[in-house]
Amino acid sequence: MLAAFEHVTFGYAGVPVVEDVSFTLHEKERVGFLGGNGEGKTTILRLLTGELTPDRGSVVRKRDLSLGYLEQTGGFTADSTVYGAMEEVFEEDRRLLERLKETELAMAHANEAEMRVLAARQESLAKRIAARDSYHTDVRIRTVLNGMGFSEMYSQNVATMSGGERTKLKLCRLLLEEPELLVLDEPTNHLDMNTLFWLEDYLSSYRGALLIVSHDRYFLDRLTSRTLALENGKLSSYKGNYSRYKILREEERKSEERAFEKQQEEIRKLRTYVEKNIVRATTASSAQSRVKQLEKMEVLERPTPPKHPPVFRFSYNDTPYERILSAEHFDLAVEGRTLLHDVSFTLMRGQKCAILGDNGTGKTTLLKFLLSKDGRVARGRFVRIAYYDQENAQLDPAERVLDAFWGVHRTMSRTDAQSLLARTGLDAEDMEKKVSELSGGLKAKLALALLQAERGNVLVLDEPTNHLDLPAREALESALAAFDGTVLFVSHDRRFIEAIADTIVCLENGTLTSFAGRYDDFLAQRRSAAPLPMSEAKPQKEQKQEGYRSREERAKEAKKRSRIREIEARLSALEEEQTALTGELAACGRDFRRAGEITERLSALSAESDALYEEYGALIG
Repeated sequence: MLAAFEHVTFGYAGVPVVEDVSFTLHEKERVGFLGGNGEGKTTILRLLTGELTPDRGSVVRKRDLSLGYLEQTGGFTADSTVYGAMEEVFEEDRRLLERLKETELAMAHANEAEMRVLAARQESLAKRIAARDSYHTDVRIRTVLNGMGFSEMYSQNVATMSGGERTKLKLCRLLLEEPELLVLDEPTNHLDMNTLFWLEDYLSSYRGALLIVSHDRYFLDRLTSRTLALENGKLSSYKGNYSRYKILREEERKSEERAFEKQQEEIRKLRTYVEKNIVRATTASSAQSRVKQLEKMEVLERPTPPKHPPVFRFSYNDTPYERILSAEHFDLAVEGRTLLHDVSFTLMRGQKCAILGDNGTGKTTLLKFLLSKDGRVARGRFVRIAYYDQENAQLDPAERVLDAFWGVHRTMSRTDAQSLLARTGLDAEDMEKKVSELSGGLKAKLALALLQAERGNVLVLDEPTNHLDLPAREALESALAAFDGTVLFVSHDRRFIEAIADTIVCLENGTLTSFAGRYDDFLAQRRSAAPLPMSEAKPQKEQKQEGYRSREERAKEAKKRSRIREIEARLSALEEEQTALTGELAACGRDFRRAGEITERLSALSAESDALYEEYGALIG
């Protein structure tokens, strides 16, 4: 056990943020942590690190636990170079190597008695150095810095770096420190595709435990094997990654609803019987027994319905001509630096085109160029472009939210404006706030409401999923997939790209490379063309077997599917039995013999369940 929450409650000004939260983190676990904006995830992380103290309950940590915490906005600060800041991690290694060198120099002039002492010291130091791998600290530093995109920045002073760069640098430092428990809050922010794939590979072989808060579903699916979900103040644990969690949570909701409805029906029947028979002498006693049955019954609470995700709908009035945008043989430069040279770009009606590339290659610059009135860009007739700016620069922080929307769309009635904002996820209270008072997620939803009202037949989107929680991202995906217009977008969200794009344009080495096909096909092509980091991160669920399969192979696949169904059925039965036994254990009172029997059975069920989940993971991998 690395850390455990035991019935923890914490709040601000007497208002609970998290209440009666319990969970345990074990050695080498890979845990995803989910929860909507404002649910209390950051509070729980700060309680875990010891930055906050519980109002009630306790947070127990392993003695001398080494814990590393990457905050979303927690950039690294140091008055040194990038490489020098990383060298500080290995100060103990440097001292050991110096002592070994001093010992070996002393041995050259030692007498016999001194030699025995020095030889023993040399052997001890050599073992410690070998255990710490002290001779390879430079390789380790360069591996992490290069993988995280700092290969050209070794000598740059940390103080001169941007906030995003310093956050990435702090992650580099944590990876080199290798704490027993590494807590990462949105670690994929500020990362381009290649860096993201490198980080996934690196963390997949990380020796310690991971607790990850992320909106990147690919990242969670690839790295996590357990999911903690914070919902309506309740924390629940699920075996499996994000995709598995979604299935289990939906099954749990349905089970809770069935149990509640079944009990309510039973209560109705009991009450009806009592009402009809309580006054009749012949049936009064049986009615009284039902009254006692009702009194003893532990009434289930009505399951809290899931929060409704925002609803996005994109539509337009006029259909544009077939060619939407085109620019031939153009160069693109920023502040004297050439980003693209002699490239051409064409966007056709109905295309859904994703622009990919590393940070700094010019993705946003290209979007703005294509939107400009530059004479090199030809725009088709009846094209109406609606643009989503990742910085939300069009929003006036001092304006009231409703005025910010209505000021742009005066022809819309107040009722329709409020209705659109509400569907997008802003409630009546939010509409009365100033824009500056909104969270990043609510600002994004306001900008998306404005985008819908534009009724553009071409949507140009620059990182539209930034700041959106997972339900909002999935709702936006569904709306864009259903949109029959044209979409041109930049995104680092790989699941979003997979769901929307039918064309990929990649910015690399000052050129544009176009690929007509889905994102998974693009990755497959990249993998076959060259072993780039970008092509190595295809999620397990996407690894499709292609080409001819023999009868034996098909039979083996059918047998595997059958075994998967058997395991799922058995796991469901085990969970039902565990639930029933847990309830019986709570009612045992002082019947210690029965309590011991139940505890022993629960242990056996847990062991069988763990074994089945391990086999299940291997089969679906």
